[in-house]
Amino acid sequence: MTGIRSTLAISLLTCTALTATACSGSTANHTDGRRTGPVKIWYSNNPQEVAWGKAEVAAWNKLHPDQEVTGEEIPTAHSSEESITAAISADTAPCLVFNGSPAAVSGWVRQGGLVPLNSFPDGASYIEDRSGRAAAAEYQSPDGDYYQLPWKSNPVMIFYNKDMFRAAGLDPDHPALATYSQFLDAAHKLHDSGKAALAIAPSANGDFYQNWFDFYPLYIAESRGRQLVSDGRPTFDDAAGRAVATFWAEIYKAGLAPKETYNGDAFADQKAAMAIVGPWAISVYGSKVNWGVVPVPTSTGLPADQIHTFADAKTVSLFTACRSRDTAWAFLKFATGPDGDSALLEKTGQMPLRADLATVYAPYFASHPAYTLFAQQAARTVEVPNVPHGVAMWQDLRNGYLRSVVFGDEPTAQWLHEAALKVAADIQP
Repeated sequence: MTGIRSTLAISLLTCTALTATACSGSTANHTDGRRTGPVKIWYSNNPQEVAWGKAEVAAWNKLHPDQEVTGEEIPTAHSSEESITAAISADTAPCLVFNGSPAAVSGWVRQGGLVPLNSFPDGASYIEDRSGRAAAAEYQSPDGDYYQLPWKSNPVMIFYNKDMFRAAGLDPDHPALATYSQFLDAAHKLHDSGKAALAIAPSANGDFYQNWFDFYPLYIAESRGRQLVSDGRPTFDDAAGRAVATFWAEIYKAGLAPKETYNGDAFADQKAAMAIVGPWAISVYGSKVNWGVVPVPTSTGLPADQIHTFADAKTVSLFTACRSRDTAWAFLKFATGPDGDSALLEKTGQMPLRADLATVYAPYFASHPAYTLFAQQAARTVEVPNVPHGVAMWQDLRNGYLRSVVFGDEPTAQWLHEAALKVAADIQP
């Protein structure tokens, strides 16, 4: 008790010296938190991840009946980020969320909602050993702390409908989709032949994250692995950005993609011949679509083993509302260790963010060859930049993209220049 009281006294004195904003919310209410005991976690609501989460919770509880973990799906809202932000504000966040968006982490840190995982003695080493130091660095905050553990990725690639390609006179086994000109030629043949109502159907809605599935993966590939922001400066107002914006503008101008969001999954419904998705789609599309997969295109047609793409990663964070932080950290390592990651791969087909993915789980990929290309691509992924006001940055980019690229109301070069200025302003601390 003496240690807890001393810690509390020091924290209260520190709070007196700081601003009210800095001490607001859950950080001030739960200053110690280094205890064992019951823990609540949230996980995604897709069926495969729910099954994984329930199994991990049951396995932990069998081994640790005195440190019970309870799990539930993230509460329904417009987005997971919205639910988590509201829970931080209300001081009702769980201990762990296994569905964090790297773009939202900086906002949760500003709210005082996250515990730096490197505050645990083995925190930094565990993250860096699991993911590899270079990969982990993309998830490290500007202050040097790790507020998120990079958990899993869904490397974004192009799925295509083999039956539609064959019907349109295109090679279904070796489609020519590597360059922008090849991709556009195939898209026209699919659409003009009447074999596909749409060549491709990225969402045309205004959610901040939608550019992760049209502009951003192609920019990453075209720029050979560059983030949207590097060294505190926007990168995309350049030749690579202009090439990608022009490519997508041509797709929309020619009517090869819809300017309104399709109500449903256009690829699963066989309305669109192609889709930009990750390995999760394999289990979703299954036998519904006779599909193939190729890397995203580049202007010159880079070899597949040189193409980078968007990671579409999810991370795990520990929240300051948690009273049993030692148990939470122990469970986090339990669920993201070799066995937990093996279970994740088996149940969801999503790629654990591990440096040794292809070798440790070689038997899995040998028996699931459809996932092998994604495992190879997982070694060449790029994350969203870890910057202040990340969601606002992406929202401004999305608004301009719709106006310029999708609807053609502004020249793409002008949009890129204006967007770079807005992004530079958005990411100021």
